[in-house]
Amino acid sequence: MISHPAIRAFRSSVRCWRQWTVLKAALEASDVSGWRWYSSPIRGVTGMEEILARVVAPLPTYETRDKSPPPPESNSLDFMHFYGSLEKEDKLGFLAKLTQDFGVDHKSVSELALRLLDTQLRDVATVLQVEDRLRYGLTPRYKQLLNHISRVEGGVKFLVDLRADVLEIISSKASESPHIRDLNGTLKSLLSEWFSVGLLRLERITWQSPCEILQRISQYEAVHPVRNWTDLKRRVGPYRRCYAFTHAAMPGEPLVVLHVALTEDISDNIQSIVREFATLDSEEDVNKINAAVFYSISSTQAGLQGVELGNYLIKRVVRELQSEFPHMAQFSSLSPIPGFSSWLQGLLGQYRKEGRGSDLLSEQEWKEVEQATDSAPGPPAAEALRKLIATGEWMRSERLTRVLEPVLMRLCAWYLYGEKRRGYALNPVGNFHLQNGATMWRLNWHADTSPRGVANSCGVMVNYRYFLTETSKNSALYLQNKVIVASEQVLGLVSQFQKNSKL
Repeated sequence: MISHPAIRAFRSSVRCWRQWTVLKAALEASDVSGWRWYSSPIRGVTGMEEILARVVAPLPTYETRDKSPPPPESNSLDFMHFYGSLEKEDKLGFLAKLTQDFGVDHKSVSELALRLLDTQLRDVATVLQVEDRLRYGLTPRYKQLLNHISRVEGGVKFLVDLRADVLEIISSKASESPHIRDLNGTLKSLLSEWFSVGLLRLERITWQSPCEILQRISQYEAVHPVRNWTDLKRRVGPYRRCYAFTHAAMPGEPLVVLHVALTEDISDNIQSIVREFATLDSEEDVNKINAAVFYSISSTQAGLQGVELGNYLIKRVVRELQSEFPHMAQFSSLSPIPGFSSWLQGLLGQYRKEGRGSDLLSEQEWKEVEQATDSAPGPPAAEALRKLIATGEWMRSERLTRVLEPVLMRLCAWYLYGEKRRGYALNPVGNFHLQNGATMWRLNWHADTSPRGVANSCGVMVNYRYFLTETSKNSALYLQNKVIVASEQVLGLVSQFQKNSKL
């Protein structure tokens, strides 16, 4: 027999279920507090057309552009909710329909362009007004929706993530649509305005910072992964600084993070920075702080790609450190060299096929490689070396390490200094620091012997040094004339490479 309390509980649950059914029906039939209820996302082309037709308001006429009342906030919320409920493949179709059906009115633009041509002989005021009309006509209709989304809670973060989706669509070639590329350009332009340096807040991260932001700092560290909380505590503790840019529209969300080591001299290996535990509970001695080494900078938001943040962060941090340590005069990065190992493997593979391996190493160096790998001269030795680089096995042999040090150092110098993309440094980290006006200062052997460091850059790291009185000039030389300012050590290694190679 069922007890009376159980019967009452059952009846109560039935009543609650009935009340919920009635409430849900009422919500589906009406607009409660500006929010439409979606028990499940509207699927298919018809559903997409329905929501887009409702939430994307017509572009006001030129005359009423500043007088039209904003659409209800519910439009933005509905769009965000609907998009968030879609599967990955449906998102592509949804964005394609948004950009194709609610973009620029091409017919109107063509008419305005012709009108502009007709007014060229008229007074300047008339020409400027027609130009302004044309400029307004070139605005995609969906841009107004994006602007309104940015004003609702969580809207800016939604648009940052939306652009991340668009960038993934473009990079994966899931769509070759020019409309999708135009959406990317529109989002980038808007985000560049919203995340301009004047609207960013510089925040120093310490062990007393909120746990949530410390956790995010740990999760976002892309260069030298944080192993545990003790490791994180040390990276924000004595002789270390951690700074982040934040934005009022994305509270608690660091946008770009910079880790700095305060040292006596400019560091030449990362192990002394990320694996040194002696500083965990010690107090800083200002007399031992002569240099600031930027050993990791990570952008945390894929959707902000191409929006300049990192270079401004370094400049702001330099000012902060100069204020804290007026005597400090040495500022440098200790940078990884992603891509060097894969570039070298490709080069060795190419030379093996073409039988030109002798151009990369001297005769004596090739003999050493042949003996150490027990391989025949020529292509077999080149292939053996390529496999050693790919697996990192060469690091286990003192003999090979000794033989390959001068080889890898000069090859790495050439990769950083001589390999170009559109005239600028091929290596993305190098391109970043050179744009900022840094000098390619020193290559460091056995600077990162972690498995990741060996796999990516054969354990080599590079210091890009910031001579503050020269950064503006260096930046202009690089950006305008594609000139890389480098030290004698780097140029000497490049010269050695050119003597041995015929690239």
